[in-house]
Amino acid sequence: MTSSLPAPTTPSVRRLTYADLPQVIAIERRSYPTPWSLAMFVLELSKPSGICLAATDGEGAITGYLICSRYDTVWHIMNVTASPDVRRQGVATSLLTDLLARVEEPEPRFTLEVRVSNAGAIALYERHAFRAAGLRRRYYQDNGEDALIMWRTPATLRGSLDDIPNAVDPRNKTRLL
Repeated sequence: MTSSLPAPTTPSVRRLTYADLPQVIAIERRSYPTPWSLAMFVLELSKPSGICLAATDGEGAITGYLICSRYDTVWHIMNVTASPDVRRQGVATSLLTDLLARVEEPEPRFTLEVRVSNAGAIALYERHAFRAAGLRRRYYQDNGEDALIMWRTPATLRGSLDDIPNAVDPRNKTRLL
């Protein structure tokens, strides 16, 4: 028996624009108990040093987005979201892969926070050489959940946390950020 569903296709990734924000806000509201506001997205889009990306399907509809800000020598991934109806179909992977390819500097450093309960996102980041290096207690306002702090640096690409200040493997629990 063959499936009548079409096979998922790799989304196209491009720069996110102000015109995309109505679709982004709709996805954001369906995805999170405390969604970002329109003003937050406008602020991030207005930063010249940031990278904001949109994933689109074959018809040009937004299927996901990524917001990344530059702070001094570190890129902070602030938001990676796939529309609920296309999760686990490669949208977030495409966005993250595109972001990493766009940063053209010798040894870029990336960081992000992710809910400790979000095993799918943690696995995605680990596949891209991000490593857990700390914990932010009660980071999420909606339920007080902790956030895992993850980094992708030259050291994490080699399998260590040597170039992350105060890094601690949260599973070790000897020192938390």
